[in-house]
Amino acid sequence: MTVMSWTDEVASGMLCAPDAQIPLDLPEVVPAQRVPFALDLAGELSQRLPSPGDGATLQLWDAMARIAAYDLTVARALEPHLDALAILHQAGVPLTEVGADERSTWGVFAAEGPDGRLSARETTTGWVVDGVKPWCSLAGQVSHALVTAWTSDTTRRLFAVSLGDDVRPRPGRWASRGLVEIPSAPAEFADVAAVPIGDDGWYLQRPGFWWGAIGVAACWYGGAAGVARRLAPRTGGAGRAPDQIAQLHLGEADTLLFAARATLWHAAARVDDPEARAGDEVLARRVRGLVRTVADDVLGSTARATGPAPLTFEEEHARRVADLSVYVRQDHGERDLAALGAQLTADRHEG
Repeated sequence: MTVMSWTDEVASGMLCAPDAQIPLDLPEVVPAQRVPFALDLAGELSQRLPSPGDGATLQLWDAMARIAAYDLTVARALEPHLDALAILHQAGVPLTEVGADERSTWGVFAAEGPDGRLSARETTTGWVVDGVKPWCSLAGQVSHALVTAWTSDTTRRLFAVSLGDDVRPRPGRWASRGLVEIPSAPAEFADVAAVPIGDDGWYLQRPGFWWGAIGVAACWYGGAAGVARRLAPRTGGAGRAPDQIAQLHLGEADTLLFAARATLWHAAARVDDPEARAGDEVLARRVRGLVRTVADDVLGSTARATGPAPLTFEEEHARRVADLSVYVRQDHGERDLAALGAQLTADRHEG
């Protein structure tokens, strides 16, 4: 039996045993141009990674977590591409039907905000979307996107669009110190041809909506594992020998990451169980809440254990910390926990 080091087993972000993993073949050194590398990787992995809910969800999330432990910018660019393909797969819509092919790269733009409103209308030649959509990550770099647009004052629908010259991201507002290469800004759509995916409301009502939300949490887990790598004992006599406090922080991080890993194992089994569909929202909110807490606690524990030097003199570690600090804020903290509590209360009353 081969004994793996803590760095290989935990800090690598792995969720599966090595013999069950999908090979990733990542270069040892993260390429300087992370987003182009991620989008090239997207085309390659699209052919090899399964869709959630098809029986191999743990292998999918394992790959996403390992990529996030490798580099969070790469994972953040890749995750919506995989989510978009999973959505199209669930809708039974082939790429050719939406003007795309295997080389296309995808974003998912479904947020709403005060910067504008994207509307959809049907014309004599088909559907078009027009207006402003907030939080359009990499809108100037991916070729296609799935976007939600208002079809009436109260209903929204999902559409597939090609991001050509009639889609213009607004420049200049991305001030983030984390995920610097993943700008997310409003984009202006000028009567862009659109292909409807599902009926009004389908995007939020389908089971896969919550599966994709857990996939993001798998990336948070991988990012936290990558940050915790800095706690691993140095080899070759580098640095001072770990004292009891250093061992405490390592033990704390290991315990936290184990909790997140076990949660994702459980969630993958539930997602692949057709009989468990009714509990998808509660499952996703629980998983995201726990993994977000783990990520926050690993960030804090690692910072206390290592002090300011790695944050100020080690480019890779400082970038990991900044990227994870931004990425994990996709969870809305106490608001999402309150939503979970409201769901549990409603379920109890209905029961």
